[in-house]
Amino acid sequence: MNCRHCGTPLRTPFLDLGAAPPSNAYLHPETLQAPETWFPLRLMACDACWLVQTEDYAGREALFTDDYAYFSSFSDSWLTHSRNYVDAMTERFGLLADSMVVEVAANDGYLLQYVAQAGIPNYGIEPTASTARAAREKGIEIVERFFGKALGEELAAAGRAADLTAANNVLAHVPDINDFVAGFAALLKPDGVSTFEFPHLLRMVAENQFDTAYHEHYSYLSLIAVKRIFDANGLQVFDVEELSTHGGSLRVYAQRADAARPVSDRVTELLAREQSAGVDTVGYYAGFQARAERVKHDFTAFLIEQKRAGRTVAAYGAAAKGNTLLNFAGIRSDLIAYVVDRNPAKAGNFMPGSRIPIVGEDRLHEDRPDVIAILPWNLRDEVAAQLAHLHRSGTCFVVAVPELTIF
Repeated sequence: MNCRHCGTPLRTPFLDLGAAPPSNAYLHPETLQAPETWFPLRLMACDACWLVQTEDYAGREALFTDDYAYFSSFSDSWLTHSRNYVDAMTERFGLLADSMVVEVAANDGYLLQYVAQAGIPNYGIEPTASTARAAREKGIEIVERFFGKALGEELAAAGRAADLTAANNVLAHVPDINDFVAGFAALLKPDGVSTFEFPHLLRMVAENQFDTAYHEHYSYLSLIAVKRIFDANGLQVFDVEELSTHGGSLRVYAQRADAARPVSDRVTELLAREQSAGVDTVGYYAGFQARAERVKHDFTAFLIEQKRAGRTVAAYGAAAKGNTLLNFAGIRSDLIAYVVDRNPAKAGNFMPGSRIPIVGEDRLHEDRPDVIAILPWNLRDEVAAQLAHLHRSGTCFVVAVPELTIF
């Protein structure tokens, strides 16, 4: 396989999680008797541009289907983050009633609802019918298509160019990253700004976040790689912020290559820090596999110990990263009875691969399990606060990543 950005043959292994079905391909009760499609899940690093990427097996249409079940609005902390983003961008870039904000991967309208509340014209681009429908129910206009250079040019030619584009947790989700980035250069007004948020490879490696690897994440991004990709596709990075979201993310600010904003010292400083860590060396990518396997073994051993002791174990959060962990570890419903999730689109279905049933929050209050495994560890504090009454009555919590922690 060749690198999706620069075309160099891939030679440097990073992570091999065996095989798994797509992490958001939740099973309906009527499909339990049918076979599932599993794809190899291996990550490689390009030793020319340092883009970390999955090997090519699953196309985007197989992953982002009409019944895609990830809805952003079910996380209170993510809604707060989104509201704060809109406030900050409005102030920093002087967005007004004659501006245009466009969100690519608008999901269920979780962010654009706050743009609309501020009286700023906006629309979203979202290819999955289920989330696009939810956004429209909030009054958000949605272009229901995959984004790329052709669509960016088409919208700009129709007078729909953007003063600000937002692309949260989508840059990693696109197979043709060059075409995707070029679309923003085409859609922006001459002085427009594009922001991108994505999990930071530096944090993934430092904190053993191997379960953020799944088929829908085609890329695992450092600023070194992103800058090269943007430079090659008509965008210039002019600022960057480090965020706590999703276990540690970057917010990158970009402008058209012909715009004139000065480049912040934060860009230079973070690039230097990544180079100091060795992100642009082959050695940086060695050893991650063994760390992932240690988590797998520790978590499985803990669950077996609970089973032998007669304790009941449930999990919280039918998240993609949870599916990666469960399938890598080979965990099934004999060790985790069910997974609780607040999203009604998931409740009543089954986790892909492991086929563990997904239930609503009420089940926890009825059963009061001995142990709750919090699968989305990035929401650990939020979930623990929601379930504090169970903790006070004797239920213990556990997270597996970055290492087994019981509390």
